Amino acid sequence: MSDRSAAQTVERPEELFRQLDEIFNPGSVAVVGVPRGFKMGKLFLIALLEQGFKGPIYPVNPEAQEIDGIRCYPTVLSIPEHVDLAIVLVPHHQALDVIKDCAAKRVKGAVLFTAGYKETGTEQGRALEEELVRIAQGAGMRLFGPNCMGLYCPRSGLSFFPGLSRDPGPVALISHSGSLANILGRIADQKGIRFSKAVSLGNESDLNAAHFLSYFAHDPDTGVIGAYLEGVKDGSFFADALRQAASRKPVVLWKTGLTPEGAQAATSHTGALASSPRIWDSLVRQTGAIPVVGFERLVDFLMGFSLLPAGLGDRIAVLSGPGGLAVAAAEACGAAGLKLAELSPQTRKTLGRFIPPTGTSLSNPVDVGLTASFEIEIYVQAARALAADPGVDAVVIVGAGISPDTNTVYTESLIQARKDSGKPFLMVSIPGFDPALARAFCQNKAPFFDSAERAMVVYAACRRYQLRSGRRGPTEH
Repeated sequence: MSDRSAAQTVERPEELFRQLDEIFNPGSVAVVGVPRGFKMGKLFLIALLEQGFKGPIYPVNPEAQEIDGIRCYPTVLSIPEHVDLAIVLVPHHQALDVIKDCAAKRVKGAVLFTAGYKETGTEQGRALEEELVRIAQGAGMRLFGPNCMGLYCPRSGLSFFPGLSRDPGPVALISHSGSLANILGRIADQKGIRFSKAVSLGNESDLNAAHFLSYFAHDPDTGVIGAYLEGVKDGSFFADALRQAASRKPVVLWKTGLTPEGAQAATSHTGALASSPRIWDSLVRQTGAIPVVGFERLVDFLMGFSLLPAGLGDRIAVLSGPGGLAVAAAEACGAAGLKLAELSPQTRKTLGRFIPPTGTSLSNPVDVGLTASFEIEIYVQAARALAADPGVDAVVIVGAGISPDTNTVYTESLIQARKDSGKPFLMVSIPGFDPALARAFCQNKAPFFDSAERAMVVYAACRRYQLRSGRRGPTEH
């Protein structure tokens, strides 16, 4: 599980946390090798400008006087002011000279977007990567990557890709994949997910996932930790860091490289070492982390842990227009270890006043029929009645309007009903529902799922975490 020297595991936590705090909150950034034209490297400069980074940004390109109206410098050493963070975009055969300049400049951290190192599987690539680390360590500088996207921190204005939200939130992300981190960052707004910080680690030549598990465990801005991992370096250090983090906050882990095919792909992607599925499963169980498989499941869980409130109970009321999906939601409820709430006689009497008498059901699951898609007030009154029942802990709603106008009324009215009730509403899609309206639900603390099965799995996991941790809620920090 390890190709890491034991020296990396004995860092003083307070020193590590101080270093990472400074790097996530730099006073200045140099973008080294930024191109003049619209090429991949230009996106890093665009992202910083778009995110509103408040400190000086120093483009470095010996062939340009300025880039996008910003004065350009030929080298890092030629920048007259101090540089806290360097983003290195030059080809791998030039990166060593840049890191030497950064070391001489006393740069605190360097992001190596550059690839062509250990992940190539060559001795030359491995040796060059080790030399980068040697130079950086000698200067007290921390390295991200190589072969990574680097850092995203909305509060300080750092970003590794355009289009990421400027609004901070409670979720921290650790990813071995830069593209996955970008994709998650770009769709997070649709899911109501807001980030405290995110880091793409690539080859982990210096800083690795265990460092960030330790850091995020103590970060006051972070309430939920998500991670996509291809391999584990220094197994004992990682296990200790994961145990510490999971004892303080929910840690949602998607681990690949657990099959021969995945392990081979991970090795060529970031040079990650394979992990034994049996050892990994045992580690996750022992530490209390929350394992997931697949991108959709990772997003679902981060959304649920971000948006669901404290004090989740297991008594679920299902409200649905489509009858078959009502039955499916009830089945999903039981499969997840939850139970259908027993509706009070008063609740059923209230429902009977406005739900049509034929083709519907007043028992749980409550089937309001197709008419409700035309008469949205049926959905709204039913949701309010279910939420008001003292025997109901959460309401799952499967439905939609019949037109764009009715979908808008459906969304706005149910968002208000959720706010008035104070109870969790979990929204479930049916085909044809406007994705833009799904975003509105998530941004108003009503997580929106593509199926009842996915909704119930996430809700049950959040509730188990709350019961196990003894805390009021999964996002409290």
